Amino acid sequence: MTTILLIGAGVMGTTHINAYQKMDHAEVVGVVDINRNKAEAIATNGEPIFTSIEDAIEEIFQIDLIDICLPTDLHLTYVKKASNYTKHIICEKPLGRNVEEAKEIIQFCEQEKINLFVGHVVRFFPEYQLAKKLLDTSKIGKPGVVRMSRTSAFPAWENWYGDAGKSGGLILDLIIHDFDYLRWCFGEVVRVYAKGFANQKLPDKAYALITLRFKNGVIAHVEGSWTHHHFATKFEMAGSNGIISYNSDQTKSLSIFANDESSSGRSVIHKSRLNRNPHHKELEHFIDCVETNKQPLITPEDAMKAIEISMAAIRSMETGQPVTLNE
Repeated sequence: MTTILLIGAGVMGTTHINAYQKMDHAEVVGVVDINRNKAEAIATNGEPIFTSIEDAIEEIFQIDLIDICLPTDLHLTYVKKASNYTKHIICEKPLGRNVEEAKEIIQFCEQEKINLFVGHVVRFFPEYQLAKKLLDTSKIGKPGVVRMSRTSAFPAWENWYGDAGKSGGLILDLIIHDFDYLRWCFGEVVRVYAKGFANQKLPDKAYALITLRFKNGVIAHVEGSWTHHHFATKFEMAGSNGIISYNSDQTKSLSIFANDESSSGRSVIHKSRLNRNPHHKELEHFIDCVETNKQPLITPEDAMKAIEISMAAIRSMETGQPVTLNE
């Protein structure tokens, strides 16, 4: 049984505790939030409530894992705090508010021999995993052009999202999901160009369109927005021998058209294989890594690279110029 102290009772804290409560081999032994009412609202199995990590440590006998679900600008502080009480830490994405913070967290965890897991959950969505498998097996030949879209309403349930100093805004908080996934699929990004609208006074009107050039020649166009009425994601991956497309709004969400004998040039539809919440799968994976000491699907360095791409996109949108990344 892995015992977990959950820090933060917001949207992601709620998502994580709901997943843990369904696991046979995980137990949340405490929920920490400065707002006791919020913590009590998510501790539906009677988990102990605390208003500080120090208070929790005084009462909890054993903590195997600390899960940090706090605003981005608090990640560095709380990773360091958590390291005093455990050698296993989960931190929600993005790892830090900028590349420098992410590097400091990684170096600190290496120095203190902390196993750090970063919550980039898109790698655990079954449709995205299947698309990655199809790319890896050359189902559509050599990839050339990719289009990604991730749109939602502005997350007004917690006001820190609208403060770019805390959240990093649309690109660092939302579109970073696609940056991490694309890098997982296609390798390193060498050039970033972004256009869009970002105004601190109108965070619910944020929009960005980013073009990424990868070292292997793939070009990706990534769209993100906080102006829509509901959450939706889409992608289309075109290769030399076919196309993979996905739309979360469609029941038959993932389709493959490949010019080979197995498909006879016809569209092959794969219905969603989503039998468990991806956050559940992600957290189970992290717990398995704790228990078996195996390498996680996403490393802290992967998380830092996603931030690097995000910050390059923000800089490009501010200056109107492309940004070249060092390999």
